[in-house]
Amino acid sequence: MSLLKTATISPCLWFDDQAEAAAQFYVGIFPNSRIHRIARYPAAGQEVHGRAAGSVMTAEFELDGLLFMGLNGGPQFRFTEAISLQILCDTQEQVDHYWQHLGEGGGGKPVACGWLRDRYGLSWQVVPRRLCELNNDPDPVRAARVFGAMMNMVKLDIAELERAWRG
Repeated sequence: MSLLKTATISPCLWFDDQAEAAAQFYVGIFPNSRIHRIARYPAAGQEVHGRAAGSVMTAEFELDGLLFMGLNGGPQFRFTEAISLQILCDTQEQVDHYWQHLGEGGGGKPVACGWLRDRYGLSWQVVPRRLCELNNDPDPVRAARVFGAMMNMVKLDIAELERAWRG
């Protein structure tokens, strides 16, 4: 059964012409991931889409159970930090894994506070679930210490966040 029939909402990511390469890159990083199908531009409508017949139009792929569509739509639009994909991690090993692999291959750029831009310009937030717990501590002093520590980090470090929480 195709996920397209069961999912109501799924992200469509606009690429210039790297949808298939991006899908392969992401599928290689996340567990339980695969490419579902690659669709190609037909000759019909070429006066509108401007793409060579047979070139990749879309790449439908799944990342750990979430369906994505990559569209090769041309250079008119670029990703910005106005939207990012958040990865909630249970361990520091997971944080390190995603941070390392999403930043590989040139073009990847660490930003701040767990944010990272990958080689395709897509922004990711690599976030330990523990940060969410610590930031929501009912003690505002503890929560503020955690927030202050996070603001001084690029890649998030669970042990450092917990040290800040403890004071």
